[in-house]
Amino acid sequence: MNDPRPLIAHVVYRFDIGGLENGIVNLINHMPEDSYRHVVIALTEITTFRQRIRRTDVEFIALHKPPGHLVASYPRLYRLFRRLAPTIVHTRNLAALEAVVPAWAAGVPMRIHGEHGRDVGDINGDNRKYQWLRRIYSPFVKHYIALSCDLERYLVSRVGIRAHRITQIYNGVDSLRFHPRSSRQAISGSPFNAAGFWIVGTIGRMQAIKDQSNLARAFVKTLQIAPELRDRLRLVMIGDGPLRLESQAILGAAGLSDLAWLPGERNDVPEIMGALDCFVLPSLGEGISNTILEAMSCAIPVIATAVGGNVELVSDGLNGRLVPAANPEALAEAIVSLARRPELARQMGRQGRQLVDKNYGMAAMVRNYRQLYGRLCESSARQFST
Repeated sequence: MNDPRPLIAHVVYRFDIGGLENGIVNLINHMPEDSYRHVVIALTEITTFRQRIRRTDVEFIALHKPPGHLVASYPRLYRLFRRLAPTIVHTRNLAALEAVVPAWAAGVPMRIHGEHGRDVGDINGDNRKYQWLRRIYSPFVKHYIALSCDLERYLVSRVGIRAHRITQIYNGVDSLRFHPRSSRQAISGSPFNAAGFWIVGTIGRMQAIKDQSNLARAFVKTLQIAPELRDRLRLVMIGDGPLRLESQAILGAAGLSDLAWLPGERNDVPEIMGALDCFVLPSLGEGISNTILEAMSCAIPVIATAVGGNVELVSDGLNGRLVPAANPEALAEAIVSLARRPELARQMGRQGRQLVDKNYGMAAMVRNYRQLYGRLCESSARQFST
C-alpha cells in the first residue's frame, strides 16, 4: 500500500556535525510522524551524525560526488528524484542549491531552498559570483527560507529575490534537552569539575569561519588584563577541526595549557553546555546559531561577535555581550566584565532563557515549517488541479 504522507527530500552537501545539519535533525525528530516522510540526501558523504535522527523510517542517501560542479551528477539526481517522487525537495545553502535543477526536471512540484549562513569566502555577502549563482538558479526555486532577518535582507537586496517568495523562520532549540542546572555537574574527563572555577567555553566545529583561535588569544589577553582571575577562570573548547591545534599552540605559547581543556568532539554537549558559566561564539560570520540558542536555553550568558544573526539573538547588556569580530582585545574585555561580576552573568543567563521560552522554542519552529510546507503543498495541488 502506498504511504499517503508527502515525502520531503532534504538535500545537503554533506551530512555531518554542524548547525545546518542539526536543524534538520531537530525538524525531523520533532515533526509528527503522521505528517510527512523524510529522506536525507547528501551530495558527498553521510557520517555517523545520522544516528541523531531518532525516527526509523528515514532513508539516507550519499551520492559521493567528486569535487567540482554538480552537472555531471544531474542524471543520477534526476533518476533518484523520479524514483522517490518527493512532494518537496528542500535544499540548504549554496553548495546544494543546484540540485533544484534536476528536481525541476524530474517534476518535483515544490522546490524550497534554505539559506542558513555564509561561509568564510563570503562573510558579508559581497561575493558577486555567489550572488550571480543564486540568481541563475532562482527560476527553479519555488520558495526560500531564510533563517535570519539578515539572510532575508541579503536575498532581497543582494540577490534580487522578491520578498513574497521568502519566509523567515528561526531555528528552534530543544529546551528540555538544554535546560538550566541548579548546580554544576561533573563532566567526564574534564579537569575543571572542582568547585570554585568560573568556566568560559565554546562548542562547535573548529574551522576558519568559527574563528575559535580568536577566543584562545582573547583568553590569553583576559589574564593579562585581569591576572587576579587566573586562580578561577578556565577555558573549555569543544570540537575538532583545523583550528584546534592552532588554539592549543596559542595557549601553550602563553603557558596557559593547564587552564584550558580542548578534548575534541564530544557527544555530551548538553551536559557540557550546562557546566559553563559563559558561552562564547567568536564567529566571523553566522546565520542563526544553534549553540547560542542552546546556551540561552541553559540560562548561560552569551558573548558573541556582532555578525549575521548573532545580533538578532543577543541583546548587548540584556542576555550577553556583543563584540566586534576578530578583535581579541574586545572579546577579552567582555569576558573580564562578566567574570568579575558573576551575579550579573547569571542574571543575563536568566534573561536568555526567558527569550528562548518566548521566541525560540522547538514547537514554534516545527509549527512554522509545517505551516509553510502545508501551504506550499496546497498551492501546488491547486495548480495541478486547474
